[in-house]
Formats: sequence, C-alpha cells, structure tokens
Amino acid sequence: MAGDYREDPLAYGDSEYSRRPQTEDQATQYAGEESHYRDEDRGLVGDTYRKMRGRYSGQGATRPVPNGGPGQPSGLVSGLFSTLHGAVHGIGSEVRQRVAGTDRPPSSSHTHATASCGNDMHDASQNRYGSFAAQRSGNDIKWYVDGCGYMWAVSRALEQARESIWILDWWLSPELYLRRPAARNEQYRIDRMLQAAAQRGVRVNIIVYKEVTQALTRKYLSPTIPRYFDSLLPRHTDRLSSALFRAGLAATFASLEYVEAENQLMNPLVPVCSSHTKHALENLHPNISVFRHPDHLPDAQTVQSSLISSLSNMSLSAKTAASLPIDALKAVYGMNEDVILYWAHHEKLCLVDGKIAFMGGLDLCYGRWDLNQHPIADCHPTNLDDTVFPGQEYNNARVLDFQDVSHWQNNKLDRTVNSRMGWSDISVSLRGPVVEDLRAHFVERWNFIYTEKYDVRKDVRYSRLTFNQNSAGAYQSRPSSSAGDPRYRPSSAYSQMSQPFQPYAQRQPSPQPYQSSRDADSGGVEGTSRGFGSSYEEGGLRGRLNDGIQRIGEHLEDHLEHHHHMHGGLQDAGIPCQIVRSCAKWSHGVPREHSIQNAYIDIIQRSQYFIYIENQFFITATSDAQKPVKNKIGAAIVERILRAARAGEKYKAIIIIPAVPGFAGDLKDDASLGTRAIMEFQYNSINRGGHSIMESIANAGFDPTQYIRFYNLRNYDRINSSGAMREAEQSSGVDFTTAQQQYNDAIELPADFRSRGVDEQERVFNPNRQDYSRYQQTAQGMNQRQGLSSGRWDSVSECYMLGGADLRSVPWENGNTSEMDAFVSEELYVHSKVLIADDRTVICGSANLNDRSQNGDHDSEIAIIVEDPTPIDSLMNDRPYRAAKFAATLRRQLFRKHLGLLPPQDMSRPDANFEPVGVPNIYDFGSAEDRLVTDPLSDTFLNLWNSRAHQNTLAFGKCFHPVPHDDVRTWKDYDTFYGCFFSKAPGKEKAAAATTTATPAGKYKWGHVVKENFSEGARGVAEMKELLGTVRGTLVEMPLLFLIKEDIAKEGVSLNAFTEEVYT
Repeated sequence: MAGDYREDPLAYGDSEYSRRPQTEDQATQYAGEESHYRDEDRGLVGDTYRKMRGRYSGQGATRPVPNGGPGQPSGLVSGLFSTLHGAVHGIGSEVRQRVAGTDRPPSSSHTHATASCGNDMHDASQNRYGSFAAQRSGNDIKWYVDGCGYMWAVSRALEQARESIWILDWWLSPELYLRRPAARNEQYRIDRMLQAAAQRGVRVNIIVYKEVTQALTRKYLSPTIPRYFDSLLPRHTDRLSSALFRAGLAATFASLEYVEAENQLMNPLVPVCSSHTKHALENLHPNISVFRHPDHLPDAQTVQSSLISSLSNMSLSAKTAASLPIDALKAVYGMNEDVILYWAHHEKLCLVDGKIAFMGGLDLCYGRWDLNQHPIADCHPTNLDDTVFPGQEYNNARVLDFQDVSHWQNNKLDRTVNSRMGWSDISVSLRGPVVEDLRAHFVERWNFIYTEKYDVRKDVRYSRLTFNQNSAGAYQSRPSSSAGDPRYRPSSAYSQMSQPFQPYAQRQPSPQPYQSSRDADSGGVEGTSRGFGSSYEEGGLRGRLNDGIQRIGEHLEDHLEHHHHMHGGLQDAGIPCQIVRSCAKWSHGVPREHSIQNAYIDIIQRSQYFIYIENQFFITATSDAQKPVKNKIGAAIVERILRAARAGEKYKAIIIIPAVPGFAGDLKDDASLGTRAIMEFQYNSINRGGHSIMESIANAGFDPTQYIRFYNLRNYDRINSSGAMREAEQSSGVDFTTAQQQYNDAIELPADFRSRGVDEQERVFNPNRQDYSRYQQTAQGMNQRQGLSSGRWDSVSECYMLGGADLRSVPWENGNTSEMDAFVSEELYVHSKVLIADDRTVICGSANLNDRSQNGDHDSEIAIIVEDPTPIDSLMNDRPYRAAKFAATLRRQLFRKHLGLLPPQDMSRPDANFEPVGVPNIYDFGSAEDRLVTDPLSDTFLNLWNSRAHQNTLAFGKCFHPVPHDDVRTWKDYDTFYGCFFSKAPGKEKAAAATTTATPAGKYKWGHVVKENFSEGARGVAEMKELLGTVRGTLVEMPLLFLIKEDIAKEGVSLNAFTEEVYT
C-alpha cells in the first residue's frame, strides 16, 4: 500500500528491476549499439535498406526460396542496395538544390539547466527567458480554480464585447454552455453568444487545431510523393541510377504503407471535430471567421527539409537494421519544422476587445466545465431541467471517449450506471500592457496561417489583421480590408493610426500607462480611453495647451522607449507579468522558442523554500542519459533538492498529476499502448530506470521522500437511480434514458434553428419533447420522499467538502439499483498547468510538463509568469514570511480544495470569483481552514496533507479497487486486484477482442463498489458508507510501485522511435 515510502526502497528505484544491462557481455553489446545508433545518420532509404538487408542477411549467408529451390546469396541484395546508396548519395545534393534552394541552419535540439541556448534560437530582443515578450508592469490578474467560475467570467466578457473577440483553442465546442444548468441558461451557449456578438458588429476570429482525420500515408505518400521525387531527378542522370532511385523509392513507400496498415500510426488520436466547429460557427454570421491549422499534406519545403536531406545524408549499415522504416515516417511527419502530423496547437486563449484576456488550461470545449466539488453523477429523476452536463458533456473518456461530436446531442454513455470524469483545472483573466503581447501572439498566428493557407482562396470572409494602438497601451484590431465591408461595423474608438502588422521582434511599443478602472468611463471591458488619442478642440488656449501637452508626451516617449522595450515600461501600479511560449516555424512561422521551459528551470533553481506543480503530465529528464526525453526540468528539480539537502535546509516539492495520464480503459489492452507508454516515461522521470529524480537524489545519499512527493486526485459520488426514478418511470410510462435523450435533443438545438422557419421549428422541436414532457410533468408532481425527489441528493459530492452532509445520514430508497451499486468512483483528471514557487511566483498556461509542450518545436503553447508585488503576512517553516497575494491565495485555494476545506460551489450563486478581472478574487484570510494551509513547510500542514492523502487512498482502494495501485506490481497482480472484478467498459469490448493480453470479463461495472469487501445487505452498505465517510477532499497518494516489476509500455504492441517522440 502507498504509505511511508522509506519502508520500501522500490519506491524510488531498485537495480533488480532496472532495464540497464545486468551482465558484462550485455553491457558491452548495449554500449556498442548505443554508440552506433548515436553516431549513425538515420535516413529514409537508409531505413528501407536496413529493413531489406536485415531480412535477407538473417542468421546465415543464404536465404531459402519459397518453392524449396536453392538459397540465394544475400550479397546480391546487399550489393544492389549498396549501388542504390551510391547512386542516391551522389545525386542527393543536386536534387536538394532543385527542390527549393539553400539549406536552412539546423535548429538546436538541446536544452540547458541554465535556461539559456544558442543565438539562433530566439529573436534579438534579449528578453528574459528568451521570450518574444518582455516583463511588463501595470497589470491586473485574477485566478479561477475549475471551469464554473472561469466560464461564467468568459460569458460576462463575451456579453459585453463591442469590437473584437479572438479565440485560440485546441478544441472549441460550439454547443458548450458557459453557465449551468443549461435549461435555465440557453442564451449562454457559446455559439449563441458569438452569434449575438457578431450581430452587434463584433468581429470574431477563431483559430482551432485541425486534427488528423485519416490515414495520410496511404492517401498522399503513394503515388504522389514518389512521382514528385522522380520529376526532380536531374536530366543527365544515367538510366541505371534513375532505375535504382525509382526502385528505392518504390520499396520505401511500399514499406511505409505496410507500416501504416499494420501499426495504424495515422489513426486519429483525438475525438475533436474542427470541421464542425468551423462550419457551425461560420454559418451563424459572416462576421465570424474560423481558421483550422495545421494542414498535413507535405509540400516542397517539407520535401527539402526532410526527405531530400535524408537521401543525401544517409548512412547505410546493417548493424542498425530497424524492424520497420519508422524513421521514414518520422522524416515525413511530425519531426521537422514545416509539416506536422501529431503536434498540435494547444494554447487556450480568449481576447475580448483587445483589453481583457483569458488564458490557462481550460479549453472552451466539452468536458471542461466543473465545480470545485466535482460531482460525477448527474441523474435528476424528478427534474430533467436540473441536468448540469447535457448531451456530450456527460463524458468519461476512460469508459467511452467523445464520439460523433458533430452530433452534439448524441451520447452513448448511460448516466444511470456510469459516472462522468471530473476535471480539475486552472485559468486566469488579465488586463493591462501584457495583453499587448497576447494580441501580438494571436495576430502573428493569424497572419501566418492566412498567408500559408487562406490568402490563395480570396474569400472575402478572411483577411490579415493589422494593429492600431490605443492610449492604454493595448492594440485595437480590424481586418486590413474592412473598409467598406458591410459585415464589419467599426467603432468610434478607432483612429487613423492603422499600420501593417510587424513581427514582434521588429516592433518597439511605446510606454503607455495602464488604464485603471478609475480612468475609464465604465468598468470591465467597456471602459473608454482618455489618453493622447482623445479628440480635442483646435485653436484657442485649449488647443494650444493640448498641443503642448502632446509634445511633452511625445518627448517623454522618445526617452523612455528603450527602457520600455527592455523592462516593460515604467508603470508604478499593478502586477509585473511576462508572456512566455513554445512555438516554431510549423506553428507560428518563427524560429523555435521554448521560453516556457526556460522559465520553469530558472524559477525552480531560484526557489528558496518549495515548489508546487499541478500538471497533466510529468515527463522530464535529469540528464542526457534519459533519451528520447530532452527537457531538463527534472535536472533543475534534482539540483535544487540536492543543494537544500547538502545545506541541511528544509525544502519541499509537491507534485500532483493524474493517476492515468490519458484516457485508457483497461490498461492491459493493446489499445492502451499510448497511455502505458506515457506512464512508463513518467515513472522513469520519477522513480525508475536508473536516472530518475528520486533515484538521483537517493544515489547522492539522501532520502528523496523527505524532499519530493507525488499525488493524484480521486473522488466518488452516488447516482440517483433510486425509488424516485422507478416511480417516475412507472407513472409516466417513459423510461428515464428516453426522456433524458429527448431533453438533450431539445437543449442542444443548433443556434440558428429559429431562422429555419416556424414549420421546421415545430417539426424539429415539439415532437422530440413529447416523451420528455410527459416524464417531466409526472416527475415534478411526485411527493418529496426523504428529499430524493427534491434533487437534494442527486449528487453526494458535497459530503467530502467543508460543511457537507455526513454521508452516513444521506437517505436512499432502493429502486432501479441498490444503494451499494449506485456508488461510483473515478480519477479526478488533473488538467492544470501551473507552477507556484515560494508563494511568490506563478507560471500558469497551457503547457504540460513534457517534451511536447516544453521543447518549442512540438505543440504550440502560451503561459504567463506572475510576480505580484502585493505583500501579505504569512508563515514559512513556522516563521513570519512575506508572501505575494496572487501566488499565496491561488496555492491556498488549491490546497483547500484538494483537502476538502472549501465549501461546495454553488453554480446558481455567483460570487466575485465568477467575474472577469477588475473584480478582485475573494479569499477568507484568517479563517480556521486558511490557517491550516498557510504554511506549506510546517510539520502540522505536512502531516495533515500526507495523512489525508493516505486515508483517502485506503478508503478508495478497499471500496473500488482502482488502478493504478501500489498492490499491483505485476500483470498477475493486476488481474487479481482489478481484472477479475470489472467488466470491459462500454465501447472497449471491440478493442479488447483484438488482443490476447486482455483481462477476463468481471462481475462489476466500471468504477463500482467491490461488494466482496463488505458484509451482505444493509450492514455492508453501512460499512461502505462509514469508510467512504472518512474521505475528505480528493487528494490521494500516487502509487509509485504500480507495475514496477513489469515493462509497462512493452506489454502488447511495441514502441518505436516515432511513437516514443509522440508520447514524450
């Protein structure tokens, strides 16, 4: 069981289970292979050559012929491919020149613990962390914990938008309700809000990630690319070389098709539907424009940068023969600057009127809205209008991932027996000069995509964005071709200062003071500028006075310009913030930038007392020995901990990540390879493999558990399938599931359904509500039976929060299921991307802690560094301490939520934490619960934190047998602890049928109580509720011993060089 890690050295590594070679011979072979793989180039035709040569050389000098004839010497094939190599190598350089010109300098693939890199990596601005943006003062910012308050704030800003709305999202669901319950907030569905804004004249620009939708290898690589290569051969190439070249290309691409067909590397990895997002929104109004990016078809630049360079630089050797030409796929897709297959636009950003920004970890899409108590049951048998998660919103990706999202009302997950998955996340809203940098980032992205993809279409809907600076130091924008466009209604706030957009490194923004709410005509996003841009009366004393003031202002601007560029201005008030990002040529049209990683490393190294990390992933390296992982955030953690340990200082690193960092069902299925691969990389980062963080600390002679610990989140709920549901079904003659589906059909109607005419409205709307109406009318007339008909106990998630009811006293009446069968549990999915250091510094954004997010040339990301100078009295290690208000209140709010020290959040009673920036966060300083979490280094707090995590882990383990779990160290343990009890999740049976490693079907539904651990009948229910009643909050220990005796990722389909880089 998870507990005191010092009792079991396996918690931070053991050589018995290390994958390093155990004998001298193995070590010699391992070293030789590693050296050769490291030194030899990997090429397109080279991989095919090694595949063929490996196949024909085999164990002996001959290979058998299928018809039983004499063997053929392998030297013939080897000689043929050697000739091919010589021919290709000889003409490679000329082919490359024919494609597109000169070579670009290679981008750096390294990172440093010093958070610095070569001059070719970033622009010449010399901003901190190599960011495109300087630190800027004079900002206001507030935090949001979970989606309820955040999305309410977004809805408020969209409601007040007057000029522009810019959204950059990984996924945007048009049918997402920003306020709940949906039945009482229909106008706050995001498509309806954007439509209303567009009708007001607001220009809406949206960029979403374009997902992979089909097997692109088969569609594009054959025969298009081979023919393209063939056309590039110089005319003077002799016939033999041409024939060998074509034969090599044919063999290579035939192999690629085989790889794609057998390994299904090109199957869609995400269930998003960007096409639906684009068309559903653009059909609402011509003022709405949606870009999807990236495209996935290789172009001439791709050929030059990857395939052609592979042909000219390859080195052929059978010593490194690969089982499949995976690196050929790697050369085509996802591993170079120009074309992307698996990398994604991952930012979450919303800008309203150029004055207020929302950013962080929350996409405006299905599955993200949630409350602080994270209810995972949403059955309302006596009032369907109380449904909080309609249609696709009721989702548990571990049971059944989003499917057919373009038909938003469809949901095949039965909410009467399955829980949803809770979503823990963090975002912020901000205003002030730092918004300029977010606007610059968006416009760079928009114009980059427009030039690359949309310019040639000459569609009047799309145009480049240009900047227009206002007096508050922020930019106003409009389409460059908007003059005379009836779709666009310009505002009087626009002046004649319009200028074409320039890359950020070329701009020298003027130092303008932050416009506080006192300087505006009205608060929020509707404030009006009163600076130098205001009109004034010409002539006379007033005019001359204003002329003089303007000349003085211009003179000061000239003198302060350099200081502003380097330091972000001279604003005295407000919070210093800096925007950092991960981007590269494929994502943004700029040199690679990984300023987020640089900031993480530096802030960790400079931390004095503690770091707190919440993140969706934790894949990092302590040294170059942990290839293919490149980011060195782990090295920074080890260095800082060892420095504290050697100095005898108290230092803590507290890290929360998901129990399962993906959405696998049965972890033993081959379909769960991706999740298992991620888990293996994470464990190798944490406590396994020989170079992990905990092993590095232990090897230095210190107990790692005294300095760093890892945790997960988990919760429970009870589905109200009680006697109230049974009576409503019997009295109405309509089963609950049918009524719920018709409710979904009605609540998720398209935003433009009213424009289709009355007849169609009647046809679409009313007939679909007949069963719903009959059920609803009957259910609402039922008696208030023990509160079960009132909706009071449709969820019991309040029971583990502050002030919640005692679970033992919560009533139940058996109906469609027994009470024990109605209880469900699921991991609480951690999607946050936040670092808090010393209660003074915060990094919050979209970036995960892995190579995909941190390296810059993979997923595109955006984040903000907040260093609030507002001091508050606090404690650190039982001593008086001056903390920063923003960082300390965010950290305390998170700790209290995880420990169950916050009251349940009420979606119908918005408070100041639901409002956009401008209304400060509220926090109850000095309360009994606040005092418990004030000092993150005190023994009192640490004992509370660890004991609560341990008790929660014990309760969940006995009731639900969740995996991962510390009692499961082998696949045999997995079957005993988990597999024999639980049936396949709905939708997973097909995948399970295709593998021989799947566990046998069990007796309980996914996530339900294991009854064998309790007595029979009412006594067993009382025992279970007594145990679950000890759960407080959602914090649990991370099982560091899970499958420690197994090679997690290699069980089933094997990994390869391509998939490894995708998963890290």
